[in-house]
Amino acid sequence: MPTTDKTVNWFFACRTEDVPENGGVCVKHCDDQIALFHFTRKNEWYATQNECPHRRQMALSRGMIGTQEDEPKVACPFHKKTFSLKSGKCLNADECAIKVYDVKVEDGKVFIRLNSAVRY
Repeated sequence: MPTTDKTVNWFFACRTEDVPENGGVCVKHCDDQIALFHFTRKNEWYATQNECPHRRQMALSRGMIGTQEDEPKVACPFHKKTFSLKSGKCLNADECAIKVYDVKVEDGKVFIRLNSAVRY
């Protein structure tokens, strides 16, 4: 049976104006830190785990976003590991990946779906 928005766990993360253009913020939900990004020039929103798996630092929300062969990505500000914002796959190494979450925006509010986390 397909899942609808009424049966999944979306939580209110922040308002759209709380996230810098072409940048990210850290959203805390219970014990989880989630990096939320607004890719302004494409009008797209992405959410990933905030922890960089390379050295286990909570840093991805402060990373630089861009594209690699049209794939939206974030680069860890400390280690320069780059991760796909769509799949979580590490784009410059095979050793690690990150969780990604679904994001939706309604009436200026940003929501993240917790049970959508996927790690590749």
